Amino acid sequence: MTITLADFLHQLTSNPALFITVVLTLGVVLVNGWTDAPNAIATCVSTRSISPKKAIIMAAVFNFLGVLVMTMISKAVAQTIYNMVDFGENPKNALIALCAALFAIVVWATAAWAFGIPTSESHALIAGVTGAAVALQGGSGINGSEWIKVIYGLFMSSIMGFGIGFIVTKLIAFLCKNMDKRKTTSFFQKAQIGGGAAMAFMHGAQDGQKFMGVFMLGVFLAKGQGNVTNFEIPLWLMVLCSVVMALGTSIGGYKIIKTVGMGMVKLGTYQGFAADAAAAVSLFVASSLGVPVSTTHTKTTAIMGVGASKRISSVNWSVVKEMVYAWILTFPGCGLLGYIMALIFMKIF
Repeated sequence: MTITLADFLHQLTSNPALFITVVLTLGVVLVNGWTDAPNAIATCVSTRSISPKKAIIMAAVFNFLGVLVMTMISKAVAQTIYNMVDFGENPKNALIALCAALFAIVVWATAAWAFGIPTSESHALIAGVTGAAVALQGGSGINGSEWIKVIYGLFMSSIMGFGIGFIVTKLIAFLCKNMDKRKTTSFFQKAQIGGGAAMAFMHGAQDGQKFMGVFMLGVFLAKGQGNVTNFEIPLWLMVLCSVVMALGTSIGGYKIIKTVGMGMVKLGTYQGFAADAAAAVSLFVASSLGVPVSTTHTKTTAIMGVGASKRISSVNWSVVKEMVYAWILTFPGCGLLGYIMALIFMKIF
């Protein structure tokens, strides 16, 4: 099942519940552009391989391509997010709970952005929606077979990102040890642009699908269709999400770029390329398996692996510690916020 652009616009003007849902969903996508999308281009900007403006345009284009191409191959990530929780059989109450979850995610992510902490919007989305579903269903509401994929993704993104980053950096250092440094620097500056594009592509493949899954859930609930289990993502929605995500990156992405690309590890051009390559490969594997992983975790752990390949002290562990605290707090914190907001919204509406 899907929805055409003409039908969507008609519903949007005649259905206030759908209008509110769309505004909140696009708000979450915008915040994702603030906090997650900048991770894709953080390293190539920090090593001055490309200017921030050009990097943002590149990220927008490749986010869209990632959404389009990977959705054609497999929409398993979107399906996992869509089916992760059970909002019950009452579409009206389910929509109220979903809106509460989206509101909670925006509040959580904006607070993290204000402090320049690269939290995971994927985990905020999962936690907020889960908390709202539990509030609505009185303690249940979680589809365990789908939700367990999130746990797999948490470990997969961290282990693969760090491990591949470590190995790729060692391999590049070995292969280039007798080469002219000026030539290798020039090569890896260009390669980093390709690495940043690959990361943006995989960010769209992962996060774009997650938010479109929630978008489609909101559309069907607003139309009173609470029993839809299979759907097709329309092209207009891919374009819309990509544009809004790019807008978010252009508004507030530099804080995250500074923290990820400059704060954790001082990167050379080849190290930046290694981090991008490691993270992109990890995200591709996860997307192919239909496992929703965090692009933030994957990229930052890849950078940690790159830094650790030189020596452990190369990593600024105080910055890492702040990020780990934020990651640990996201599930209970945003989950509780989603739970509380759902109870409040159901009382009001």
